[in-house]
Amino acid sequence: MRYSLRFPALLVLFVAAIPLFLGARPALAQETVLVIERSGDALALTRDDLRALPQEVFTTGTIWTEGVTEFTGVPLRALLDLAGVGAAGSEAPQAVSVIAANDYAIDIPLSEIGDRYPVVAYLRDGQEFSLRDNGPLWIVYPFDAAPSFRTDEIYARSVWQLARIRVTP
Repeated sequence: MRYSLRFPALLVLFVAAIPLFLGARPALAQETVLVIERSGDALALTRDDLRALPQEVFTTGTIWTEGVTEFTGVPLRALLDLAGVGAAGSEAPQAVSVIAANDYAIDIPLSEIGDRYPVVAYLRDGQEFSLRDNGPLWIVYPFDAAPSFRTDEIYARSVWQLARIRVTP
């Protein structure tokens, strides 16, 4: 009889401990989604950090999706400003490398990064999107806005599954 009274208590403890064994993770909004590397330093940003920065919202079609999609994100220029790129006294890089989760990398010349575009999008049609769906971050241009945004060079810079931005002098 003593054992039958302890069994439910042990079962409750075991079930409560399962998340610890499975590597319970903090809320998604608090996880690092982007790292900006500069001069040996790293700035880790969460979704909440991105939401606190200047925003751009636009709709556009892409060559990778069907129909028109609404993208919400932070202008790449705002992220570079946050990291101190172009600040007085800093070394002036000519380009930044954008790197995907699968290590695909390409350089984007600083001279071709505008105040509004490209955007590091973290919402598609108002929803967060997963690694499986080209997220959680995607460098996006307003492709439908001008022919200059529909070139092979721009498409190559439209990195999905963006994980890091590397600034080198």
